[in-house]
Amino acid sequence: QVQLVESGGGLVQAGGSLRLSCAASGRIFSTYTIAWFRQAPGKEREFVAAVRWSSGWPYYADSVKGRFTISRDNAKNTVYLQMSSLKPEDTDVYYCAAGRGINVLSQLEYEYWGRGTQVTVSS
Repeated sequence: QVQLVESGGGLVQAGGSLRLSCAASGRIFSTYTIAWFRQAPGKEREFVAAVRWSSGWPYYADSVKGRFTISRDNAKNTVYLQMSSLKPEDTDVYYCAAGRGINVLSQLEYEYWGRGTQVTVSS
């Protein structure tokens, strides 16, 4: 069993930065991928970024490439999402997820989810 707790959300002006954290407790196997998804009310949950726990290899949605950076600290069992050059359209609830599936872009591949943290970007 894995528990995920997100933190670091908040209100920021357009062009600003935030760093989200996802703290994992329980047993994280080397085969896990940790991902960030986001969702606005009434919309589908959208893939943002993911990182392979063992290698650190990152994946990004096209909409955030060059602006967001995902990283992990194995010793702290924590994954970070550094968000820069934020835009109003980045406003969403951001969720952390863990899973062992192959298609890292699909939410169906993730077994464990956090409760989310709100990010609001004002124009």
